[in-house]
Amino acid sequence: MALRRALHFVFKVGDRSKTATFYRDVLGMKILRHEEFEEGCKATCNGPYDGKWSKTMVGFGPEDDYFVAELTYNYGVGEYRLGNDFLGLTLQSSQAVSNAKQLGWPLTEVGEGLYLAEAPGGYRFYLVDKEKPPKDPVQKVSLAVSDLQKSTYYWSTLLGMKVMERNEGGKTVLMGFSDTQCKLELHDIGVTVDHGTAFGRIAFSCPREQLSDLEALMKKEKQNILTPLVSLDTPGKATVEVVILADPDAHEICFVGDEAFRQLSQMDPNGNALLDKAMAEDKSDEWFANHNKQKASA
Repeated sequence: MALRRALHFVFKVGDRSKTATFYRDVLGMKILRHEEFEEGCKATCNGPYDGKWSKTMVGFGPEDDYFVAELTYNYGVGEYRLGNDFLGLTLQSSQAVSNAKQLGWPLTEVGEGLYLAEAPGGYRFYLVDKEKPPKDPVQKVSLAVSDLQKSTYYWSTLLGMKVMERNEGGKTVLMGFSDTQCKLELHDIGVTVDHGTAFGRIAFSCPREQLSDLEALMKKEKQNILTPLVSLDTPGKATVEVVILADPDAHEICFVGDEAFRQLSQMDPNGNALLDKAMAEDKSDEWFANHNKQKASA
């Protein structure tokens, strides 16, 4: 499964402006591309919403080589309820720690040289206070599971991830498709996993020819397929094919054909300006305030 690679994690955001400040100014990530859509995604990339939405890809470098964040913003939705499903994203950057301190962004020291910062919406980011490595600073994404043995079987045997570390006492397993990629950490929390309405999605790529085989395997194993193989269009960009799965705890997993995705995910030099323009033109906060109303809480 060396040809499979970790791509990004999807976060739903209710406040684009504060979120942009966190990723750009605190973490030091770049806006890689920004896209606006008039109607909901066929593969529910923006969640179960039919209206206008936007997608902003942010990361430390191009999506070909870095694990990034996909920020989905649904116009008219101001906040989402967090569950206990997403436990955090860990990255190594002393610059991010320094930025947070300079900007007065709340930091909690949770270990030696390890700080917890929360993105708007309450998403946890663990910052390792060491110089950024020459490769991707993003080390791992941590997700909660209710049965570590069952989840390990799913991710390793069915999806082909390699188990890299087991901590029986801490009830965690660290796995990945290769040593050089962002890892996935599964943590047994011993209770039912609650996804709230803020639930995210983790995305991987594989050769296009593997998508139908992957779907067939999940059908054979009687696993949950949320969206069977489908093509997704982005105006003016490459059309990609995806299959959306759910693991035993209903964590959403996207597999996308690698060849077309590499075309779609080319860094857009206008990404920063497009995001700023969209935020400037988004008068929804103003409209709700003028009508003495609040944005919807999902």
